[in-house]
Amino acid sequence: MRYPPASPLDRIALGLAAAVFLLRLPLANRYDVFRDELYFIVCGRHPSFGYVDQPPLVPLLSAAFFSVGHQTWLLRVPALLAAAALVWLTVRFARLLGGSDGAAWTAGIMAAVAPMFLGMFATFNTTVFEPLAWTAVAYALARAAILDDRRALVWAGIVTGLAMEAKYAIPSWLIALGIGLLLTPERRLLARRELWIGFALAVVIAAPSIAWQAANGWPFAELVRAAGDKNTVVPPLAFIGNQLFVMNPLFAPIWITGIIAPFAWRDLAPARFIAIAFLAIAVMIIASHGKDYYLAAAYPPLFALGAVAFERIVRRAAVRAVYLAAAVAFSGIAAPVALPILPPPALIAYMQRLHLAPAQSEKSFAGTALPQEFADQLGWHDYVREVGAAWSSVPPEARAHTSVLVDNYGEAAAIDVYGAPYGLPPALSGHNQYYLWGLRGQSATDILRVQNHPERLRRHCANVRVLGTTSSPYAMAYENGKSIAYCRGLHPPLAQLWPNLKDYN
Repeated sequence: MRYPPASPLDRIALGLAAAVFLLRLPLANRYDVFRDELYFIVCGRHPSFGYVDQPPLVPLLSAAFFSVGHQTWLLRVPALLAAAALVWLTVRFARLLGGSDGAAWTAGIMAAVAPMFLGMFATFNTTVFEPLAWTAVAYALARAAILDDRRALVWAGIVTGLAMEAKYAIPSWLIALGIGLLLTPERRLLARRELWIGFALAVVIAAPSIAWQAANGWPFAELVRAAGDKNTVVPPLAFIGNQLFVMNPLFAPIWITGIIAPFAWRDLAPARFIAIAFLAIAVMIIASHGKDYYLAAAYPPLFALGAVAFERIVRRAAVRAVYLAAAVAFSGIAAPVALPILPPPALIAYMQRLHLAPAQSEKSFAGTALPQEFADQLGWHDYVREVGAAWSSVPPEARAHTSVLVDNYGEAAAIDVYGAPYGLPPALSGHNQYYLWGLRGQSATDILRVQNHPERLRRHCANVRVLGTTSSPYAMAYENGKSIAYCRGLHPPLAQLWPNLKDYN
């Protein structure tokens, strides 16, 4: 039996989306602003068509929302809306594929409580729009295949262009979808005029950011090449096993069935390209040693397919409800490791009871007590206060020609966002966009340098004096124990040393 696609006012879609927004909202102001969020705020305060490590959309939105009241929860409103919209769209996808209320509930709940998504939408980052955009493009192609809605192909292009202004990852999904289309009868969509109109619109929308990258020597490509050296290499079987866990093991039989379903039911055959696309993107990510969250955006279409199959295979609503309740319970157990529910000491104890260790997706994360998603929300006020205390020891007459030089964009952005009460100047760093900003109008003869191994400064300074040390109990381990050293008589001048500080990663 076929069910017509639900209207946008679908009560299940809207109800689950509203629940996700309202349940996440009280958690959005716990802990503090995440490292990348601080960086995005500062980037957005310097409007541009692009930045070294991302397109402009998220930085501009970050600066705008944070400026309203300098509140963490305001900064994260776009992430909350994206989480809610993803649930709504996943339910709509299930309806499009013929699902009734049972499939709608299943698909929406999976998109709402999969542990990976719980954590992904906890902060405002360049990834929050990715699941929504990937799902929207797949949904538009499915509408064109199932309902012959050719206008949907134009919208697919518009969404693609907007997604490119948030993150440069969607071309890999387009390649995967293209493979899926070519291997199925839905290849006929490639001949549709509307598809190529959509493609042209995507190019136009994405063009400003791509032009900025070209004008600045393609720094993002340089950054991608460097990423392989810092990421932990995960074997394919370990990657797959981790996917089963982070997306909820009880959801795995459903979305795996979603891969099979278009080949098992004739009426789902137009969606075979989605199953093939998922397998293709999974192979690409595993082969390139991508991080676990790189695949997350491809799951919601499978949730929709699997939910329809689940409804058909398990016909009794009570059985489905019990199974979903067990899956929600599992996500509830995992939630404190994905969302800022518990204070840090309680979270550490909770993780120890569950025998969980923080995921080390990058080599530099080793030794950190909390998951990086939490650790990078903590310690920034401590860091700025310690740098501010050291700054107060710099003679007042020397401050006009003294700059604060730090290692990475998180440290620099924390100083830029929180440093005004301490009289700190705009921070300098060679990391990513900060490198392109250069000396920021400063002509320093002295520097306040925050780094490990202050003895290395001696060959560039007439005099070096350590004024403090960074320390915060729950911050990233590599942020602790850094010396705050006052370097007087810098030689050669910082402008001459600047090219050596370039660090795109």
